[in-house]
Amino acid sequence: MTKDNKLPRILQPAGWPRPKGYSNGMAARGLQIFVAGQIGWDAEGKFPSSRLADQVRQALLNIAAILADAGATPAHIVRLTWYVTSRDEYYEQLADIGAAYRATIGKHYPPMSVVQVVALMELEARVEIEATAVLPDAD
Repeated sequence: MTKDNKLPRILQPAGWPRPKGYSNGMAARGLQIFVAGQIGWDAEGKFPSSRLADQVRQALLNIAAILADAGATPAHIVRLTWYVTSRDEYYEQLADIGAAYRATIGKHYPPMSVVQVVALMELEARVEIEATAVLPDAD
């Protein structure tokens, strides 16, 4: 935890290179929040865009809305797992994906994995993102 025990603490072993865009690990204490995989559709179940970067933005907005329902913010995320249908599309749109991430999550980079999958259950979905967050216990 951070000095004030309000946010997770990044784990960075001495001598290891700092990863870019994620952390190797985090330590946190409090209420655990598990967010099911979120895809790029809106609250009405419609996909505003078929573009991967746009779907990433929407999936992250969906995660933020679920966290808010628990009284948490994206800063409380301690792990993300991304499933994308195209590694090539991910790399082609990486700058836009990064911009969407920072606009939605901010400069908070928890441990995360990105995995290419053959398909997702919703035919139009290009990405699905799972999240785990920890909301600190009240003092």
